[in-house]
Order: sequence, then structure tokens, then C-alpha cells
Amino acid sequence: MHAVRERCVWSQQITHRDLVPYLIEESHEVIDAVEAGSRDDLREELGDLLWQVLFHAAIAAQDPDDPFDIDDVARTLTEKMVRRHPHVFAGEVAATPEQVLVHWNAAKAAEKRTRRSVLDGVPRGMPALALAQKLAGRAAGVGVSIEPTPSAVSPASEAELGDALLALVSTARAEGWDAERALRERLRVLEDDVRAAEAAS
Repeated sequence: MHAVRERCVWSQQITHRDLVPYLIEESHEVIDAVEAGSRDDLREELGDLLWQVLFHAAIAAQDPDDPFDIDDVARTLTEKMVRRHPHVFAGEVAATPEQVLVHWNAAKAAEKRTRRSVLDGVPRGMPALALAQKLAGRAAGVGVSIEPTPSAVSPASEAELGDALLALVSTARAEGWDAERALRERLRVLEDDVRAAEAAS
């Protein structure tokens, strides 16, 4: 990576912002390899995703004001994982996955003390469905429930959920509606409800 950054004229010009589309693409290629690819595909795509991390770290190392390199990234990650696994690296006990999550969430809350809302730290660039699932979980944590509409279906399995979502997107298309925008706009209302609930508590 150092050699590429130093000797490739294209790579020399690249910034963190320039890399974002490639990072998104490579992440989706890893997902495709997990869901439908071979072991060779997964090995290759994980390497491509790792290259993105190395590329960002090489760019960061050249920052004149606050440089850091891949060793700093790995050290920060190691420290975080040790803090978030006290049942592995300290004397805590976690016999179930639920108990592991209790330790994880407690450590994460201690790290993020400056956050004022359960919504802080949720990346808004997530696809709308993934963002909806994340925000619905955060909303439930502060007592904000999402009431189903009278026309909402109640799928009995993940496969049926996929069918229902596809049917809703098909309806949106037929009506000339933007399904992504509709969900994002509804999520803004949910966020307002969560912040109101936090302010009232």
C-alpha cells in the first residue's frame, strides 16, 4: 500500500471522500460473496475490502495535522475489543449470547458518554431498510412503539417478509412512488418521536 500510494499517480490524488463509493461497492461485493458466492469469491472480496482499510490508513498517515497509520487503527480496534469482551479478557462471566450483549452494550455506553440520544452514532447513509431496522430497535429502547397500519401484513417467516416487502415496492412502483424516499421520510418522523420521548423522560 505504501508503494502504491507513493508511486501510483492515480492513488496519490485519492482522498478519503474519493474512496467512499469504492468502499460501498466492495462492502456489497463481500455481502454478495457471503450470500451467493464461493469460498474463493469470499476470500477475494474480503481482500478487496481490506485493501480499502489499508488505503484509508495510508491516506490518514499523510495528514499533516493528525496522522495515524494502520498500526494505530489495529491498536485502537484491539483496545476496543478487549474492553467490549470483559468475559474473555477480564473476570466477567457471560454464559449466553444475551449476557455477552449486556457486557458489550455496557462497554459501548461507557465509551460513548458524550452521546445525548440513542439515535447518535446511527449512520444516516445506511440503506433505508437497514436504517429502519436499526432505528426501530433504538425507538423500542426508549419506549416508542411503531403501530402497524390496518393494511400491514403479518408475515410468518423471513421468506414471507421478503415477499411482502417486494409486493410493497411493486405497489410503490405502480403508483409512481419512491419506496426509498417514503421510508426515509417516515424514519424522520420516527426520529422526532424518539427525541420527544427522550426529552420527556
